[in-house]
Amino acid sequence: MARIFSRLAARVATITGSYLAFIVAVTLILVWAVTGPLFDFSTTWQLVVNTATTIVTFLMVFLIQNTQNRDSLAMHLKLDELLRAVEGASSSLIDAEDEPDAALAELKAEYTQLRAEHQALASEHQALADKHEALEEHHEALKGRHEVLASRATTRSRT
Repeated sequence: MARIFSRLAARVATITGSYLAFIVAVTLILVWAVTGPLFDFSTTWQLVVNTATTIVTFLMVFLIQNTQNRDSLAMHLKLDELLRAVEGASSSLIDAEDEPDAALAELKAEYTQLRAEHQALASEHQALADKHEALEEHHEALKGRHEVLASRATTRSRT
């Protein structure tokens, strides 16, 4: 039964998430609105759309939640596999979604600190790279000047 429900939920989510489903829904609402004068905007006329939308909404909540649960689980499994397979990755994050909120807050604080340290190191690295580039430019200028002076010295020694 669970398998049938999962398949049904996935299909319904795919169908109702399409632009055609939206067009059908808008068309139904327009038909309902246009028929209002035919029924003198009666209570029954209003009750039809209210009941239909309530039933559809109620059922869709469960179908969408099932689909989101499956997608979330699949994504977590894929991320867990990446954490397991990538050398140097922290395997302590596998199944992090099962941790209590306090543990997740601690993990977030640790990774926020790591990011800040990384940004500081990246800034330092960039400053060193800029300094290195400036030194190389200065070296090239000195090298060019040396060649000019060496050429002059060679010319003077020949005369």
